Amino acid sequence: MKSRDVKKLTNNKLLIILPIIFYLMIMLYIAYRVKLLERRSNLSFLEEYYMGSRSMGGFVLAMTIIASYVSASSFIGGPAIAYNIGLGWVFLACIQTPTAFLTLGILGKKLAIISRKINGVTIIDYLKARYSSDIVVISGALLTLVFFIASMIAQFIGGARLIETVTGYNYTTGLVLFCLIVIIYTAFGGFRTVAITDAIQGVVMIIAAVCLFLKLYQVGGGMGNIVKDVAAINPDLLRPDSGGNLPIPYLLSFWVLVGVAILGLPQTTVRCMGFKDSKSMHNAMFIGTLVVGFLMIITHMIGFMSIPLMPGAEVGDKLIPMVSLKYLNPILVGIFIGGPLAAIMSTIDTMLIIASSAIVKDLYLNYFSKSKIINEKKIRTISTMTTLIIGFIVFFLSLNPPKLLVYINLFAFGGLEASFLCPILFGLYWRKANSTGAVLSMLSGVVSFIYLSYMKITVFETNQIVPAIIISILCFIIGSLLGKPEPEEKLKYFF
Repeated sequence: MKSRDVKKLTNNKLLIILPIIFYLMIMLYIAYRVKLLERRSNLSFLEEYYMGSRSMGGFVLAMTIIASYVSASSFIGGPAIAYNIGLGWVFLACIQTPTAFLTLGILGKKLAIISRKINGVTIIDYLKARYSSDIVVISGALLTLVFFIASMIAQFIGGARLIETVTGYNYTTGLVLFCLIVIIYTAFGGFRTVAITDAIQGVVMIIAAVCLFLKLYQVGGGMGNIVKDVAAINPDLLRPDSGGNLPIPYLLSFWVLVGVAILGLPQTTVRCMGFKDSKSMHNAMFIGTLVVGFLMIITHMIGFMSIPLMPGAEVGDKLIPMVSLKYLNPILVGIFIGGPLAAIMSTIDTMLIIASSAIVKDLYLNYFSKSKIINEKKIRTISTMTTLIIGFIVFFLSLNPPKLLVYINLFAFGGLEASFLCPILFGLYWRKANSTGAVLSMLSGVVSFIYLSYMKITVFETNQIVPAIIISILCFIIGSLLGKPEPEEKLKYFF
């Protein structure tokens, strides 16, 4: 290679890296400023660190729900599958549009009122107050930790591969750079930092997705030409079932996995406990629904549009970074990469905070702390160290990555939904729900889902989450009808 070409390559790499570094530094600065604000306030550390003092307005609430939910699989893994399967996967992705509407509409107001009555800052706090069961609390905390670690591994791998592909540095270097930034600003900033950075990251996601979409639209000569080119390659890629690759039962089961069952995801439901007022909730429902729908269409259409523009490309998590490198100038590549990075970082920071709360708030304070009086300084140190330790555990588990992130993420989603959907939803809306039903539901749901997934067993060609949820619901109802009713004195907080 000539020295001129080497110099050009080096300059291009620098132009890509600088916007990424600038973006990451902004995240650290926000964490620093929020930390100063927290120290100057007289607020409870637990409520501030894990709930942001319940101060989220409509826009921040919408964006933090979106950012927590839209992850590496939406920006990297999903478009890669759309490249291989076609429009059918784009349609499938749009099932996720009502995420904010369903979460806030069904759970929002009631869960917010209850959390204030019981002074709860985690989903486990709610489950403890509703069922008064140590088994529910311990199981819930451990299951949260296990499946969050699985999901965070997918996000860490996505961030590292992104940096690896666009900068040319090796995977481990990208992983170290990415992990250090996310772990540090989350550990030291807490929930308020997560909420504020999520709002910024949500905006970055939208801008990045629109930029690449418009560029591919231009290069492809408009959507009409792109569709014609795809039809010439394989007309099945234009069919909703992708020529049989997406059976109708499998499509319908996704309405459960990424539709209704999202009500069982702790990372989104916990947001229902942290908004300021009803107006904020209603605004968030409107904004969140529009933004999620828009992002799902745009990001997955990028994968579809890449079919004729990147023929024969390696279908994997490097597809979207490769497309951006080919069609965007180096500075715009650096800016675009901020979108997937934002999606990944915003998902990780939420999960780190909730995983930390599962250990500190739900296990340590409930079962291991000898003092009934909370030592704010001690808890502050323990919470920060716990978040750091979890982050570094996930880092080490991410050193040997699998090929497609989306499937890891969907597995983690399914496990959380099978565990928490029934205890959360029935606990809010069914007076007869009790601890027996909650325990049976959680254990049967997660065991059946893991078994069916591991053995690759499908029922009528549906995703494994469908039979797992059905088993979970049946066990909850049977357990609640046979078990001891919850005392009326306690139920007054919930009905």
